[in-house]
Amino acid sequence: MTALDDIIDLDPLALDRADPESVIAALAQACSNTGRWGESDVLGTLNHIDDDLRARAAWLVRRGRAFSLSLPFDMNGPQNGWRRRTNPVHTMLDTGTDAERGQGFPHGLGGADDVVAMPLQCSTQWDGLGHIFDHGMAYNGRRAGDVVTSAGDQVTGIETAAAHIAGRGVLLDLGRFLGEDTHGTGGELEDGFAITTAHLRECIEAQGSTSQVGPGDIVLVRTGRLARARREGWGQYAGGPAPGLSITTAGWLRRTDIAAIATDTWGFEVRPNEFDDSFQPLHQVVIPNMGLYVGEMWNLDDLAADCAEDGIFEFWLTAAPIPFTGAVGAPVNPLAVK
Repeated sequence: MTALDDIIDLDPLALDRADPESVIAALAQACSNTGRWGESDVLGTLNHIDDDLRARAAWLVRRGRAFSLSLPFDMNGPQNGWRRRTNPVHTMLDTGTDAERGQGFPHGLGGADDVVAMPLQCSTQWDGLGHIFDHGMAYNGRRAGDVVTSAGDQVTGIETAAAHIAGRGVLLDLGRFLGEDTHGTGGELEDGFAITTAHLRECIEAQGSTSQVGPGDIVLVRTGRLARARREGWGQYAGGPAPGLSITTAGWLRRTDIAAIATDTWGFEVRPNEFDDSFQPLHQVVIPNMGLYVGEMWNLDDLAADCAEDGIFEFWLTAAPIPFTGAVGAPVNPLAVK
């Protein structure tokens, strides 16, 4: 058996909560994609999406109904200032009042203009491959300091992904499958609930053939955490307790050869994390070692309701990040079309 075979069904109860270092190291080694696509590769798991897969995914559009999976980008967003992340600040440079008073354009022309200042990962977003390091190393065996400098990500900047994240999307509605729907939101998992490989497989089986996951898929995991935050207020949504993927799903994420994964939570993985002394250990495994694109704070509720109604959990998904040169993450307005 290979190391990957050994950890594909790793039991969360078998984790040594006092020894995150060893577990992270073992998972990182087993799930590594270093060198898989050559030493110059900058795309990581996005290599799994090719033209043929996109062409087949286009046939998933049956009704033409589109769902925006983005939160609003405004000052009422989820951020609370932790780690210097704030909500967007939107400022008008020219307004209708300016136009009424004259702006110097000919023939009565007037206009409005504006500017936004914000952290690039303050709302619905992708984590780029330069966002997380493992012991000073970035994706594909590069030194972190050679990749991300004060000028930004010089190798795997988010712009490298601009033309790649489009294809078959698959929704795994764990909130509906495992959670209670006491508020009419479609089901919600409790904070601290660790989604395991068994949960993912059982959800796929329950949802049926349209939720089968394979190479090149963009997997969306709904926990219901966002629905709760929108009902009760943001509170500690950003950085606080939440349901999410267990670190033990790393082998499944690697074995399925998905292109990307996104959730309706702030941090993708379960919080509090599964070790007594750790911070986002699944990030440490999948981004710098696997080269997996991770999306966070996606609004999946309307899409999930539609999927539950028609029993179809696959769709065309376009989720191109805004290509800020050298950025280690970027906002996105994902569009799912069924």
